Amino acid sequence: MVAALRISMQRRGPFLCWALTLSSRRLLCRFLDRAEELMDTANKHVTRVLFCGFDFSSSQKYTREYLQNHPYIQVDDVALDEIPFVIQNYDMCVVKNSRLDAKLIASAVQMKLIMQFGVGLEGVDVNAATKQNIKVGRIPGRTSGNAASCAEMAIYLMLGLLRKQKEMEISVKKKILGDPIGETLFGKTVLILGFGAIGFELAKRLRPFGVKIIATKRSWHPNLLQRNLSNVESDGIDGLVDRMGGPQEIYKFASEADIVVTCLTLYHETVGIVDERFLSSMREGSLLINIARGGILDYKSVYQQLESGHLGGLAIDVAWSEPFDPEDPILKFPNVLITPHLAGVTEFSYRTMAKVVGDTAIQLHEGNPVKGLEFVN
Repeated sequence: MVAALRISMQRRGPFLCWALTLSSRRLLCRFLDRAEELMDTANKHVTRVLFCGFDFSSSQKYTREYLQNHPYIQVDDVALDEIPFVIQNYDMCVVKNSRLDAKLIASAVQMKLIMQFGVGLEGVDVNAATKQNIKVGRIPGRTSGNAASCAEMAIYLMLGLLRKQKEMEISVKKKILGDPIGETLFGKTVLILGFGAIGFELAKRLRPFGVKIIATKRSWHPNLLQRNLSNVESDGIDGLVDRMGGPQEIYKFASEADIVVTCLTLYHETVGIVDERFLSSMREGSLLINIARGGILDYKSVYQQLESGHLGGLAIDVAWSEPFDPEDPILKFPNVLITPHLAGVTEFSYRTMAKVVGDTAIQLHEGNPVKGLEFVN
């Protein structure tokens, strides 16, 4: 119908020129262009992408911007409590900080792919998704900029504790100069608990500070466990780590560290791994940084160690429940810092990850194999 009207306009051009002003003709042409676009969209399948919840809002914003020239891909952000009522309408889901259990996944009858805007998939029942032939994937941290961003945040939090950020704020308010006296990162021993992508990026950035780096990982390349690491060239790690160990050595390494940074993936074996035993193993006055997941730390044990003074400071970008209660007693300690789960939230990492989400949606829409994700099933 629209095409016929356009042809009719072209044939009757001279008459329309007489009847319409130039501006009117332009408006009519624009109207017809838009009408054709809408009719074309209506006649073609639309791939629908669900972003769970409104937190981390730049994730869906940047994805929409990346896909603005792809009218057949629709990006929606839906409130967490409304997801059960609409999930059956979506082809792809970006989970963020929501939980997709077996019951919810069973309702996702149209779903082809569940992914994270980042790496953490602890909120997804992967087995349930697998049974329903839904692929589950994450964006590799090293290639997206997420790992680098998290590593920078870890250093920021270290320095905030060492230089006594909360006390500095009090000094500013009281107009006191030259107080408090802080500590340097130089000369400290840092334990990286979980030497994955974030741990690797953190070690690279810590080296120039003149620290000793010890690290644990579930499994290292066999050659890296040699006593002399200077001749080893594997995974780009050579020269970054002074001592390497496995899960069985976390308590020994904790006793040697001035600063412990948790970079572990959260799963059944790591839930609450930083507990009373681990914290008691740490040096008195040492610092604890968590940029992984809140569940890595046992809340009661951390609180008690802060209260006793054995733990010299705590800085967390992730909490036990989120958003975290700003009135929680643990935040009343002067040596506790918290940031609102934004270690990986930078312009660079979010633009890069939005591109990955957008490209994934395009590949899914066109029926092509999905590239750029790390699948876990």
